Amino acid sequence: MRGLPQHKQIIMVEIREVKTRKEQKEFIEFPLKLYKDNPCFVPPLYGDEKKMFKKNFVYNDMCETICFNAYKDGKIVGRISGIEQKTSNKIRNEKRIRFNKFDCIEDFEVAEKLFSAVEQWSLSRGMDTVCGPLGYSDLEREGLLVEGFDQLSTFEEQYNAEYYKDFIEKLGYTKEIDWTESKIRPKKDDDGSLQKMADFVMKRYNLHLGTAKNTNDFLKRYADQFFDLLDSSYKDIYGSVPFTDGMKKMMISNFKLIIDLNHIVVVLNEKEEMVCLGLCFPSLAKALRGTNGKLTPINIIKLLRAIKHPDIVDLGLIGVDSRYINTGINTVVCAGMMKILEDPNIQYAETNLNLEDNYSIQNMWKRFDREMHKRRRSYVKVIGGKNND
Repeated sequence: MRGLPQHKQIIMVEIREVKTRKEQKEFIEFPLKLYKDNPCFVPPLYGDEKKMFKKNFVYNDMCETICFNAYKDGKIVGRISGIEQKTSNKIRNEKRIRFNKFDCIEDFEVAEKLFSAVEQWSLSRGMDTVCGPLGYSDLEREGLLVEGFDQLSTFEEQYNAEYYKDFIEKLGYTKEIDWTESKIRPKKDDDGSLQKMADFVMKRYNLHLGTAKNTNDFLKRYADQFFDLLDSSYKDIYGSVPFTDGMKKMMISNFKLIIDLNHIVVVLNEKEEMVCLGLCFPSLAKALRGTNGKLTPINIIKLLRAIKHPDIVDLGLIGVDSRYINTGINTVVCAGMMKILEDPNIQYAETNLNLEDNYSIQNMWKRFDREMHKRRRSYVKVIGGKNND
């Protein structure tokens, strides 16, 4: 006599809003465990991730945030955050929620439940669109990796598995914009024409390079103009918001220890006004890989070595005063970067994210030996009654 058929136990996906310290810890640590054996994954600093749960978090005055964890059989299997960026919505007259920090195991049901939670929260706040991955501002990690899964991530950007793209698109999200990332090196047949062109532009428009004795002197001289120029340059850039005093303080604090004056190009006019800047940072990716973002004494030593003796530099920011857009001033930044890359210890520069339709930036890299090796995407989905017209 045959026995009764055995039925496989169905384990349901449970979604919980992150509230307790234990849940916060699980939220932060989930991607660290998910990608612990992936050599391309570079963790954010653990201390920085904890800040988003503090009452004095720098973005609390302009954003509402919610975080969800997904569990199966009591074990965390995914996470996601939703952000109402009020300043961005007001500037652009939108009703959007940004999704961010999405990670999950290769299980579509987990992704479906996580995104459903964010979408329901969006509707409860009167929003009509969900987009992302986007952070609180353009300073945050953003974009879903859709090409270049075998490439080392930069410290500034997030790594993700290839199946994320399939899950998100299956849930009805479509491409809104793409960013490209490139490795750039000096062209082997460089004949010095770039530097000659830069010199010509400098002379024609009565420009000169800014100087400083040290990092503190640089910040004292140029910090205010630096942020004003970035606000002006980035005001129409996708996902960006104006700098607040808190954001400025955070950025100075984060980058003060890694700024090398040899990796900065500041262009001033005859009135000592900053009209162009290019800023690179030493790559921290290799030093942080495999550390879980924890600043132990050994990891600090590795970071200091990477900062003092970089073999890769990451392009941080480029800004141009709108009055000088069509003057060829970008050649001055390119020439400055070329000098940085002449350092025999530096293998190449990583551009980080460049919008694919930002042709002024995309065309800059044609002056270099360029390898476009990664692509990231921001998705969008209309919810709750708004049509696509």
